[in-house]
Amino acid sequence: QVQLVESGGGSVQAGGSLRLSCAASGYTRCMGWFRQAPGKERERVATIVLDGTTTYADSVKGRFTISKDNARNTLYLQMDSLKPEDTAMYYCAAEVSVLYCIRKTYNYWGQGTQVTVSS
Repeated sequence: QVQLVESGGGSVQAGGSLRLSCAASGYTRCMGWFRQAPGKERERVATIVLDGTTTYADSVKGRFTISKDNARNTLYLQMDSLKPEDTAMYYCAAEVSVLYCIRKTYNYWGQGTQVTVSS
């Protein structure tokens, strides 16, 4: 079993920055950040795998950076140049299966942390 605990959300003005953290217990092969705004579908924001390969949604490329501190088993999402449309609940996700990681399908989820960006 993998347990994930997010932190770092909050309220910020447009153009500001926030860093989200996700502390993981147990081994993870791949991890990612997702977000969901009210009335919208969940969106995959960024992913990272064991070799450090990352992917980003087009909407956040150049503004967000995903990283992982393997010694601390903690995932991060550095969010810069935030926009009001980035407002959402952000979730950390993880997976241990190679097949699920290839498919970017995650079975372990955190409780979420709210990010609100005002104009």
